[in-house]
Amino acid sequence: MANVIKLRKGLDIKLQGKATEERMSLKSSGKFALVPDDFEGVVPKVVVKEGDMVKAGEALFVNKQYPEMKFASPVSGRVTAVERGERRKVLSVKVEADKEQTFVDYGKPDIEKMDGRVIFEHIMEAGLLGYINQLPYAITAIPGRPRTIFVSALRDKPLACDFEYEVKGQEQDFVTGLKALARITKVYVGVGKDSALLSHISSLEHVEPVVFDGPCPAGNVGVQVNNLEPVNKGEMVWAIGDPTVVLFIGRLFNTGKVDLRRTVALCGSEVKKPCHVEMLVGQELQTLVANSYDQDHHVRIINGNVLTGRQTTKDGYLAAHASEVTIIPEGDDADEMLGWAMPRLKEFSVNRSYFSWLFGKKKEYALDARVKGGERHIIMSGEYDRVLPMDIYGEYLIKAIITGDIDKMEQLGIYEVSPEDFALAEFVDSSKLELQRIVREGLNNLRKENA
Repeated sequence: MANVIKLRKGLDIKLQGKATEERMSLKSSGKFALVPDDFEGVVPKVVVKEGDMVKAGEALFVNKQYPEMKFASPVSGRVTAVERGERRKVLSVKVEADKEQTFVDYGKPDIEKMDGRVIFEHIMEAGLLGYINQLPYAITAIPGRPRTIFVSALRDKPLACDFEYEVKGQEQDFVTGLKALARITKVYVGVGKDSALLSHISSLEHVEPVVFDGPCPAGNVGVQVNNLEPVNKGEMVWAIGDPTVVLFIGRLFNTGKVDLRRTVALCGSEVKKPCHVEMLVGQELQTLVANSYDQDHHVRIINGNVLTGRQTTKDGYLAAHASEVTIIPEGDDADEMLGWAMPRLKEFSVNRSYFSWLFGKKKEYALDARVKGGERHIIMSGEYDRVLPMDIYGEYLIKAIITGDIDKMEQLGIYEVSPEDFALAEFVDSSKLELQRIVREGLNNLRKENA
């Protein structure tokens, strides 16, 4: 019987445009790009040059600080460009795929006969370590043995791609991935109530499933870490908030290949037919979004989830951890007479400023990208705590980060948090502060101080 943790704080935002279970077949343009910025904390060193031929699973760049840490090409083909920005910062490494794909063969070793250190090195050699994040600092995992590994198989953000749907037919790869990770150290797997995965993982050695019952952000791996085994200064844990990474690892050991396929939800109120599609990490978005929305509408395309993803264009590429491509109205052409003073029925408000709350919690909304207000001084109202199911004082932590008080930041639990943990707090914040950016800057500054 799995342990059940009931969370009461949080907020479920019901948005229009959730992907149906229909799968759309997608013809690839053959253009791919691996973007170093998708891997937080990595300083890339490119190991290929324009015109080189690479196999799927072969390194395109490495972590300059840890050269043994590779980042693999999702496809075989020709390197068409190494795109650089200011101060020669590497923006992307682009590859044009071959018609017939070839893969680096990493073999099919027996996990049961492998030591944890050997498994770790095998994952790193194949270029998959970069898809695992670590706490503290919420950065890409660096070489080293973690205290514990946390995997969240519960996606509960608005319009999120349901992992239970994605993993159907791939349960064996998921189990193999967990077995490999469990040889390194103990693994916690966070799932939702009534999860079908429980029957597959409950008997695995050194793997402990935990049911998280509550509103968003119960699926955040940082929230799960805080409620299970909080991180202390000097410790390091792996926090896998993207469960597809476990599938990547499982496929590596089952097939001997680096297979970066993932199920992506094309969603949002502007999408004509929300659906699911199978894509590769780094695949060009052009063929996916080109005819998916009304071209006359001014929209925002988000590479990832509506709360935590990054704004992109139809010429962008699927981010390393993106399980959704979301399209919502930009909102810059909206004309609302009297603004918030009107008793609107189609607008969402946490504080019941509109009468729409009378329709209950199941009503779906078509929200746009507007902030609806200007940035102002932080208001100590307890808003963050109502949607942050963690044993920390969110508002005080934000104030400590803004003022650069490192001692206070440490006392208030900054080692336990990641920017996405404050995504909902940012959504409800009356001060209109960019909380995720503030937390990221605080974590980066703290990491420099402790380097």
